[in-house]
Amino acid sequence: MTPASTSARPPGRPRSGVNAVVFAATLSTVEELGYAHATVDRIAAAAGVAKTTIYRRWPSKGALIVDCLLDAFGPLPVEGTTRAELMSSAIHWIAAKIGEPGVGDAFAGVFSDAVSDPALREVLSARLQDPYRLALQGALGEPANRVLFFIDVVVGTLLHRMGMTGEPMADADVAALVEMVLPHFTGGAGPT
Repeated sequence: MTPASTSARPPGRPRSGVNAVVFAATLSTVEELGYAHATVDRIAAAAGVAKTTIYRRWPSKGALIVDCLLDAFGPLPVEGTTRAELMSSAIHWIAAKIGEPGVGDAFAGVFSDAVSDPALREVLSARLQDPYRLALQGALGEPANRVLFFIDVVVGTLLHRMGMTGEPMADADVAALVEMVLPHFTGGAGPT
């Protein structure tokens, strides 16, 4: 009898790739069932992992959704040379991201949950909003309060449309939003 070979890898699913699998399962479950019905149990089942695997990484559904959104959004692409180009690019980028399957629903759902959950609101602010606010501040040279207002107007409008229609904003409406918002933030210059 030969001795059993031992593996250097611990038993269970390899750690690399688990987050990607869980994030994909989260967005597909949210898209299929809606945010409210996309429970951690259902997300775990869709990902093929134990619920404890999720709770070891994320203490709550809200924390999972925030990390999932960070993964889906990635870094803010700062494109353009003028303020108008930079802001227009940011508006089109976030509109496209919110329009991706499951993303808008997940964003609107976690945002809604945060209204009555101060801890989740802090996570949303620190982990999701602040990195994009800082990137926009650096690109635009604007103070935090102006950038936060820009984010409020744009993201609020896009999420409102998702909430009222269940659909992302159409390209023509995104272009109209850009035309409405830019004059306020670029000193009347409008899109260029």
